[in-house]
Amino acid sequence: MAIKEPLTDLPIKTADSGFYRGFSVDVTVVSKIIIGVLVVWCIVWPEWAGEVLGAWNSAILASFAAWYIWVVAFFVIVCLGLSIWPTAGRLNLGLDGEKPEFSNFSWFSMMFGAGIGVGMLTWAVAEPVAHFGSNPETIMGITNGGTADNVRMAYKWSFLHWGLGAWACYAVCGLSLAFFSYRRGLPLTIRSGLTPLFGAKLSGLLGTIVDIVAVVATILGVAQTLGFGVDQFVAGLTRIGIGGLTNAEGAASTFGIIVALLVIMGASTLSALSGVGKGIKWLSNINMVLSIVLLGFFIIFGATFFGLSAMFVGLWDYLIALPQLSFNVFRSDGVDGSEAFKLAQWQGWWPVFYWAWWIAFAPFVGLFLARISRGRTIREFVLGAMIVPSLMCFVWFSWAGGTAIDLELNGGANGVIFDAANGDKIFAMTEFMLAPIAQTLAWGMALLIVVLLMTFLVTSADSAVLIVNTINAAGDEGPKARPHILFWGAALGLVVAGLLISGGTGAIQTAMVIGALPFSFVMVLMCLSLIKAIYNDGRREAAGVATTVPAE
Repeated sequence: MAIKEPLTDLPIKTADSGFYRGFSVDVTVVSKIIIGVLVVWCIVWPEWAGEVLGAWNSAILASFAAWYIWVVAFFVIVCLGLSIWPTAGRLNLGLDGEKPEFSNFSWFSMMFGAGIGVGMLTWAVAEPVAHFGSNPETIMGITNGGTADNVRMAYKWSFLHWGLGAWACYAVCGLSLAFFSYRRGLPLTIRSGLTPLFGAKLSGLLGTIVDIVAVVATILGVAQTLGFGVDQFVAGLTRIGIGGLTNAEGAASTFGIIVALLVIMGASTLSALSGVGKGIKWLSNINMVLSIVLLGFFIIFGATFFGLSAMFVGLWDYLIALPQLSFNVFRSDGVDGSEAFKLAQWQGWWPVFYWAWWIAFAPFVGLFLARISRGRTIREFVLGAMIVPSLMCFVWFSWAGGTAIDLELNGGANGVIFDAANGDKIFAMTEFMLAPIAQTLAWGMALLIVVLLMTFLVTSADSAVLIVNTINAAGDEGPKARPHILFWGAALGLVVAGLLISGGTGAIQTAMVIGALPFSFVMVLMCLSLIKAIYNDGRREAAGVATTVPAE
């Protein structure tokens, strides 16, 4: 039986005129309704919203914790497998012979900035510190929290959450979208990644549902990142002398949240209007340079040798434990306070939360990675989008977090860093290091971190707005999307504000875990579709059948 040529045409109905000209009305309007209802619900009835979201979150964690753990392990296996599979690894994510649009430096900068650059400034210090105090080994009595024998455990778990699993979620989406959009000529939207399984049916209702799920997951995933970023941004503004943005407990006030979001979303909307090749590219390059400066400060003036040891020993422990950590699920016995109960609770707070976060973030980062990776091979994509960023995260955690731990253990910090709020820990640490030398230096470093945080937040927000508009416009990134950039910029800011007001970052976390669940099933189907497509392309090549859309 002769093998057929691949599907290279997936028409998606868009409006011919009016405000939604060029947009899929079904995807755009339904997505706006869902997000609008969420915003109104959280702002008008914050207590009710918090209770309902909390109940849903508990049910999902009780029933799907194992699913989240195992599905991310599956994504890692798929990405690594595709990179070493000869038929797949050499394939160009574009037409044969096509060259990349961006330099390696700009490519890495945009990946890191849009991916998890914001979270890095909060969690590179806060997470090793948190696991240094408590982790499964301390719960089981193997190590002692807050002591030197727990340092290795702190890094093993930190590297797990920000390593290969995180970037595999992004890479799965990015690979799928780039493959089907640039080799097949299909729309740059999530539904295109499922064509080997469902074919032309994705032009209709099924494809519409897939894209709506992706838009909602994207908004909630980015809202999680912006929620953490807003807290830290307010803490930074307070550190550099701008008052009135925090409440009596030192947390961001409603006024502080509004001010921060107006600044961030205003700048991100202007950047999004300029497109990927201008505003986002330049912002990404700026925040990469500032990141190198800040990281260099920690490496040279922080706990240099402590961080070096944490990096290599932590990496060894992580890689050795990765197979077991990737599949292990802690089961609760239902007895409050028991060891099994605490272990399951800890896993819900940390790995399950992170896997949901990365999955919710995946349509945004994946589509963005696809957009900036045209012309690269699958093997190059996996190396650049999965392994290199993981190593960058490990370096940050080793020297930023390592400096905090070393200052508390050996440097006389006496709780100054550990007792600070998560978003304020990096500011507390740099002030402790520099204030005795010169208060002006401490202020200058706090200002640098605020600027870096601002560029990361703007890069994430404007990239997300562009990606949502691309999905809504059936994969078209043309200028007709510009009026809707204003709407989604405002909508994203309101989602963050509404969830923060209704329950702080915990409410955002809850909504995000819920929104990630349906998209995790879509991602599994994307993996299966990609494997099927590459296998069939190998058969097509052997039979002399074209595997890419004809070049224009």
